[in-house]
Amino acid sequence: MNLEEIKQILPHREPMLLIEEVYPDAENDNKAVAYYTVKGDEYFLQGHFPGNPIVPGVIQCEMMAQASCILLKDKFSDDVVPLYTGLNNVKFKGQIKPGDKIQMDVELVQSREPFHFLKGKLSVDGKLCMKGEFSVAIVPKN
Repeated sequence: MNLEEIKQILPHREPMLLIEEVYPDAENDNKAVAYYTVKGDEYFLQGHFPGNPIVPGVIQCEMMAQASCILLKDKFSDDVVPLYTGLNNVKFKGQIKPGDKIQMDVELVQSREPFHFLKGKLSVDGKLCMKGEFSVAIVPKN
């Protein structure tokens, strides 16, 4: 799934759209892989940190959540919005820097409408950078 197809599902737009490609798992509807390449001029790198830019942990969590939305795409419409409802057991294992191509592996573990429980990990060149469990709710706008 390319960027334009992603925009048909996610309500996010630049500069908060933080995935560029998504590939649902052909064998498991509850899994997907997404990618984002850090260019170096992103707003979240300005000042984090001068001379040593590192993707902030909170942005990594947002990337993981956006990647998971592809698993929930059938629940989306113009009348709803996905919202984070929880983060658990989040661990940061490595730095993500400009030029890195981030791979996001996400899995839907359980759903209890409107809540969806997931887990995911971010890696660069096969090296684990972050992992965690999280939940989102898909709720009506306003």
